[in-house]
Amino acid sequence: MTERRGRGDGGIHWDEKRQRWIASVTIGYTPAGKRIVRRGSGKTKTEARAKLKKVMRDYEDGLAIAATGYTVADAVNDWLSYGLSDRSQATIDKYQTLAATHVVPKLGARKLRELSALDVEKWLAANAKTLSSSTVGILHSMLNRAVRRAMARDKVKRNVVELCTIPKGQEGRPSKSLTLVEAQALLDAAEGTALEAYIVLSMLIGARTEELRPLRWDHVDLIGRPEQAPPVPPSVMVWRSVREGGDTKTRKSRRTLALPKRCVVALTRQRDRQIEDRKAAGKDWHESDLVFTSTVGTQLDAANVRRAFRRVIKAAGLNPKDWTPRELRHSFVSLMSEAGVTVEEIAPLVGHAGTRVTEAVYRHELRPVLLHGAATMDKIFAHATAEEP
Repeated sequence: MTERRGRGDGGIHWDEKRQRWIASVTIGYTPAGKRIVRRGSGKTKTEARAKLKKVMRDYEDGLAIAATGYTVADAVNDWLSYGLSDRSQATIDKYQTLAATHVVPKLGARKLRELSALDVEKWLAANAKTLSSSTVGILHSMLNRAVRRAMARDKVKRNVVELCTIPKGQEGRPSKSLTLVEAQALLDAAEGTALEAYIVLSMLIGARTEELRPLRWDHVDLIGRPEQAPPVPPSVMVWRSVREGGDTKTRKSRRTLALPKRCVVALTRQRDRQIEDRKAAGKDWHESDLVFTSTVGTQLDAANVRRAFRRVIKAAGLNPKDWTPRELRHSFVSLMSEAGVTVEEIAPLVGHAGTRVTEAVYRHELRPVLLHGAATMDKIFAHATAEEP
């Protein structure tokens, strides 16, 4: 006589198409009255029941309401769609490109529950053969956050990505800086161009490119307060950037920098040039109070700056392919270091909370206060400060 199933044991049947036994049990009903069923499959009845018991243990542990077919691609795409609400569109676009190029093609089809630490380690090692260390680190971080989010939503029991160390990738493009002769040639070539003040400020105060593009005139003081004791020099407040929300890279990046005389001269020319542009544009002018604008007053984007920068680089006798605007900041650090300024004095000038980041990022520019920066640059380019605004 066939043994009667106990309440809650569910049923078992043979699936001809799959050639497997399917054990199933109803665990409840949806608001629409549809049964919620959990299943386990196997080549034998015993194996099918064992699989179902495992599924039920997961369910009782608060896991696995989600379908067992949930893949790594599903987890990554869910994270990209719902887990980046506080990030800029540029960051989201970058992550989507990296996911489509390096994550989904290699790991996407893998069921998330079956993803192992070994799978992740092999994937990271393969990427490390062709990608830079920083990119490998970003890929690890992306997958880690995607799986962590999935785990918090009962898609998987644990995050195996956290168990994996990040291998060292390929060396990235080495940073470099202009020599004093090259720097002087670039400053000379920039004179009279639309990008003159941008280049002068980048090199002489070490501001980031994303900090200069949103710089406003109400954050620039070309006069200072010379009547005070001690006198307050001309200065610029680096308080904003083109990052999401308009804030600087870090809180410590907010800083007020004394302006070298050459910067005052260049900014005065920029102000005069902008007045002429405003007159020429007429009703087409976009009033923004920005220091660096197009001929109709709109904010410059990174591509605008790169194109204009390459023209000036070429005029200075340098190869435009070898230099980018961000290397003016590297040149600032190098010139300051060569002039004997310590890393402790340079760090606050470039907006670093301490010397660790300065030493790590600009290690090639450093040799083994804000006011000090302006004074040092005035000495370096002394012959160019004769023209007063």
